[in-house]
Amino acid sequence: MKYIGETLEEALQSAAEDQGVEVSELVYEVVGQNEAAVQIEVFEIVDIIEYASNYLKEAVESLGIDCKVTPSIKDDIIRLKLNSDHNPLLIGKNGQTLQALNELTRIAVSNHFKKRYRILLDINGYKDDKYDRLSKMARRLGHEVQKTHTTAVLDPMPADERRVIHNALTNMPNIRTESTGAGKERRVQIIYVENDSSATEE
Repeated sequence: MKYIGETLEEALQSAAEDQGVEVSELVYEVVGQNEAAVQIEVFEIVDIIEYASNYLKEAVESLGIDCKVTPSIKDDIIRLKLNSDHNPLLIGKNGQTLQALNELTRIAVSNHFKKRYRILLDINGYKDDKYDRLSKMARRLGHEVQKTHTTAVLDPMPADERRVIHNALTNMPNIRTESTGAGKERRVQIIYVENDSSATEE
């Protein structure tokens, strides 16, 4: 939706009042400007989801693979379900190709709209299955740490998978989780604590 004001601030204020949000919440682009007025286009979440879906579809089809992208949003996360005749190829070894496609799409969307968005790409339920396995592993390791009082250090994993570990152990007594390291080497530690409270540090 487009809005016009004598200044950028006036156009933004008009858009914010019309949409019932704070100016800081607006995602916009200046589409016209002269000495008399400034015109902006304000994007809604449906625009962002559409851009993400189209970007992912074009990226995959540039590899010569036909695909279907089904978008949705839940808990402020843009979720993209991808399906093709070459799902194993797009998932890659240990999900590495899937993770790369996810990161490419996230960066493209964030750069285009000048705002960070959480995007979760899944292919044929691969991520959901992996999250389930990670949750079970986390709880098993958590119980071991409770018994041995020895910190468990997991292999490096992406942010969404680390979040699964943290969430799985949030309410486990005498257990604290903490992410350490940087970039691709960031990993979760499961730590025993004497008190009865649990904590998470990402």
